Amino acid sequence: MAEAHTAFFIGDVALDDYFTAERWPGIADKAYVREVKSYVGGMIANAASVHAGLGGRTEFISLLNDSPLSARLCAAMEELGVSTRHMLRDPSLADSRNLIFLTGGEHVVLIIEMGDQPMHLTDEALAALRTPGHLYMSLGRTKRLRAEGLQGRELLADLRRHGRRLILDLDVDGFADGDLDYLHGAEVLIMNQIGFGHAFGDIDLAGINAWMRQNEVGTVIRTLAAAGAEAFDGEGRIAVRGYTVPVVDVTGAGDTFGGALTYALGENLGLSEALELAIAAASRAVTIEGPQGGVASLETIEKFRTEFAGRRS
Repeated sequence: MAEAHTAFFIGDVALDDYFTAERWPGIADKAYVREVKSYVGGMIANAASVHAGLGGRTEFISLLNDSPLSARLCAAMEELGVSTRHMLRDPSLADSRNLIFLTGGEHVVLIIEMGDQPMHLTDEALAALRTPGHLYMSLGRTKRLRAEGLQGRELLADLRRHGRRLILDLDVDGFADGDLDYLHGAEVLIMNQIGFGHAFGDIDLAGINAWMRQNEVGTVIRTLAAAGAEAFDGEGRIAVRGYTVPVVDVTGAGDTFGGALTYALGENLGLSEALELAIAAASRAVTIEGPQGGVASLETIEKFRTEFAGRRS
């Protein structure tokens, strides 16, 4: 098996303050909430932590201020085996926090707005990215990335020429026509059902084959919550069932899926095997409270797969 390369995760990290509520209030309404606990979270940081927990070599880059909270966030990532040596700083930014409310078996996330300042990579970070391996990002951060006067499609093309393979987590937003430059040449696009609908409408996965060829996208994955996930790689559709589990907290399930998928692809597993690992990791994650409930060793995930083998959805 070929040597596994370092995967880069560029995006958000935040302190997630958890609350519970009997119900979610409407406009001009009010409701009582109970403060539960605070966790280190953030969509891309969660994915990076999952990747490291499985044994992957992991680098994480975000743009933070110089506050004690930022130092705490970085220290927590390092404790999980995620390197933050290329972190970017801007003292003018607000602290990175999210407010998460668990109610009605679902979660509502309120994100503290920190702006959309460009993220200028250091020379050291750019040099490290110009090596083979995966790069996992959200679409928003892809638009903000800068290096050596390059940005957008040109910067991503530069990284691809050096063997860096892009995995974009498009989550619930999907993408619009104006985003195509940032998607061009991606190895994998991940969307949930809502995001896929925003991007492509009501269409079967195989119906996007021509779009994928035109934009040189390798694989499109649509996650299906408890039902599992499906992928189309230009040749055929692969469907993987989920697991029936007791749901405690769905926060971070999609991030767990993405981190585990990136690990599996970095280990040169086939797409079907990679999906199986990612689905198992994400299914286990929802049984644990907190955004990093999906952080686990490969051995722990394999034990989960064995225990719940007869409980596929």
